[in-house]
Amino acid sequence: QVQLVESGGGLVQTGGSLTLSCVASGRTFRPYTVAWFRQAPGKEREFVAAIRGNGGHTYYLDSVKGRFTVSKDNVKSTAYLHMNDLKPEDTAVYYCAADAGVILSSVRRSTAYANWGQGTQVTVSS
Repeated sequence: QVQLVESGGGLVQTGGSLTLSCVASGRTFRPYTVAWFRQAPGKEREFVAAIRGNGGHTYYLDSVKGRFTVSKDNVKSTAYLHMNDLKPEDTAVYYCAADAGVILSSVRRSTAYANWGQGTQVTVSS
């Protein structure tokens, strides 16, 4: 198991950019698939993006394709979510999650991940 600490949230204007970080400790990071989920007030938690352990494959929610980029640095044991052209509908608490045993068909499912960060608030003003 790994412990995850998130940072980088804040308040930005529509069209702005923000980068979230997720720092892992406790285990070698390379085997871990990392995913980002978000939850807005009164809404269901939804999948945003994921990256496989070696960084070779990425997955995105359709509405963020072309705007968000997920990356992973296994030397620094850190995953990132780079968010560009932010919109008010991106406002939510963002969570990172990691697991070493995620099968391909489950990368978008929250139940596939055993380790979770504490969440960081992203607010996009209109």
